[in-house]
Amino acid sequence: MPKNLLSIKNLGASVEGQRILNGVDLEVRAGEVHVLMGPNGAGKSTLANVVMGDPRYDVDQGRIFFEDQDITDEKPDARARRGMFLSFQAPEEIPGITVENFLRAAKAAYSGQEVKLIPFRKELRARMKELDMDPSYAARYLNVGFSGGEKKKNEILQLAVLNPRLAILDETDSGLDIDAVKTISESIHRYKKDDNAVIIITHITRILQSLPVDYVHIMSEGRIVKTGQASLIEKINREGFASVLG
Repeated sequence: MPKNLLSIKNLGASVEGQRILNGVDLEVRAGEVHVLMGPNGAGKSTLANVVMGDPRYDVDQGRIFFEDQDITDEKPDARARRGMFLSFQAPEEIPGITVENFLRAAKAAYSGQEVKLIPFRKELRARMKELDMDPSYAARYLNVGFSGGEKKKNEILQLAVLNPRLAILDETDSGLDIDAVKTISESIHRYKKDDNAVIIITHITRILQSLPVDYVHIMSEGRIVKTGQASLIEKINREGFASVLG
């Protein structure tokens, strides 16, 4: 197994000529849970999008490696096939494509194998039950008419079905009630294994209560300025970001 699942070295990126990332370094090994925090505008979501190859951003310095392979110039679909996954803050609505058909096609593309309908449908229903999702949503168009909470659960449903090597979860807990946060946190815990890794971007740390956190990274002005253990979260909750950025 490679030493690092994800390795980011001196990463800089801009969008429409505006510099956002300013030399990010990050190493994520299989079996680890990393938490990324920081004030608004620190570059957390930009980092997630750049790691996944969002074409809106220009990488102007540094490199990104996944399982020791340089993926800096790869397109998002190639990264997804390698086993990288990003849940979005605001998931898109896609009319005309049902949740079931989307996930079945995505799993086939990721695995490179035919996904038989009946076993897949059984697995999908089981994962939906774990997330307390109405099974009728499988036949609905992807995110169309879904509430904010239902969209976030659908993102975690994709994580559970696809079972990627690396999951980057961008504020999956925002806008959710306490019960929904608990359900999603439990699903992430079930997903987490020794051969995969999770990066969680969050402001609301309730989602972390049932998850073993290995490292907490604080971003400010487009770079990681402090790294610590889970106790760093408690300090920020008590004293705010100023206590670690000053």
